[in-house]
Amino acid sequence: MSTRSLTFLVVTFIAFNPSNAKQAQPFSDILKKINEWGGEAQSQILISGPMVVAGVLCFIASAISSAGGIGGGGLFIPILSIVAGLDMQTASSLSAFMVTGGSIANVMCSICIACPKLGGKSLIDYDIALSSEPCMLLGVSLGVICNLVFPDWFITVLFALFLAWCTSKTCRSGLQFWKNESEEIRRNGLEQLEKGQLVENDGPNSIEVPLLVPQENTKLRIPWFKLAVLLLIWFSFFSVYLLRGNTYTEGIISLEPCGVGYWILSSAQVPLAMVFTTWIVFSKERIRDLTLIPEVSSLTRNKFVFPLMALIAGILGGLFGIGGGMLISPLLLQVGITPEVTAATCSFMVLFSTTMSALQFMMLGMEHVQVALILAIMCFVASLLGLLVVQRAIRKYGRASIIVFSISIVMCISNVLMTSFGAIKVWTDYESGQYMGFKLPC
Repeated sequence: MSTRSLTFLVVTFIAFNPSNAKQAQPFSDILKKINEWGGEAQSQILISGPMVVAGVLCFIASAISSAGGIGGGGLFIPILSIVAGLDMQTASSLSAFMVTGGSIANVMCSICIACPKLGGKSLIDYDIALSSEPCMLLGVSLGVICNLVFPDWFITVLFALFLAWCTSKTCRSGLQFWKNESEEIRRNGLEQLEKGQLVENDGPNSIEVPLLVPQENTKLRIPWFKLAVLLLIWFSFFSVYLLRGNTYTEGIISLEPCGVGYWILSSAQVPLAMVFTTWIVFSKERIRDLTLIPEVSSLTRNKFVFPLMALIAGILGGLFGIGGGMLISPLLLQVGITPEVTAATCSFMVLFSTTMSALQFMMLGMEHVQVALILAIMCFVASLLGLLVVQRAIRKYGRASIIVFSISIVMCISNVLMTSFGAIKVWTDYESGQYMGFKLPC
């Protein structure tokens, strides 16, 4: 991306920044801010040794996380906080941009590849995304409020317990998928042996069985209407943030932070989520079971299973300060969604939620925007490399369970890092005599 393109993006974001509501700034001041980006503060962040080490670790974390479509926020935040020494707010804002960059790479690959097994559809299940996205965005808002109310020690304990449970379930799912794939490979090998289609290998008793049968080219079908509805949902929720602002800055409408009008406008997200979810679930194009394992597809007969899972994942994601992809991915695997579709659909949903977070940080007038864009591009490249390696491994060995194991690895490392970081912060607050109980949201 050229310097001129970056400048155009920055001017656009600053021009729509609600933090300028109290006092309008002339355009010359905006250009002055852009010219100051190469100043001393951001240069120190870019060239510092710890930041370079953190960038390399985040590159590796993004490549690993991209396979499971879970963003990697659970790795980025502790790496930036522990290795680079950044405060939690700065680490969270940079993480939002990094997850956005990785999600864009995942979605680009998933949306452009037709899956012959699904009749030419992409790996993204738009029906699941449609029914889940309104509740996920609502859940993130509720989770952020819970994050302000709950003490840090309580959040740390909840995170450790829930992510440990999710990691255990995901590992079991991965082992089950591996067992099913081994059985399928063995069965296909016996069928080809009966047909005399096997080729003798070097050994006298060795045979070579193709793990993946080539599929004929299938024309990709993109559901433009569903994409338009998803964008409508996103803009509807974003409009609430744009009008309301937050506890740090005013929105388009001048409201007292945490006042009556503030909470009335915030509560508008509840009917928004209910209306969108009800309309989508009961529309003519119902949620299909094309991507479900036949043996367990009966678990999703309730049309509100996916919205409920998305609401829970959104609340926990907002509470823990990480993307909802890491939390909804194990839930989708538990109801029988195949690993490939789970990874693609989760990355697609994460893109909507993480862009919302990134723009909210922009509305807060975050510093180091240039650094955030550079890290986002870095994660974009890392995700492409990670996807390339994983897809080649799947084609070579015929085991999509590799995706599930990559999710397990990321979740396990995230649990250790986030729990350790949270425990250190809690102990520091305790020693300094800070209040350790529940708080008001404002």
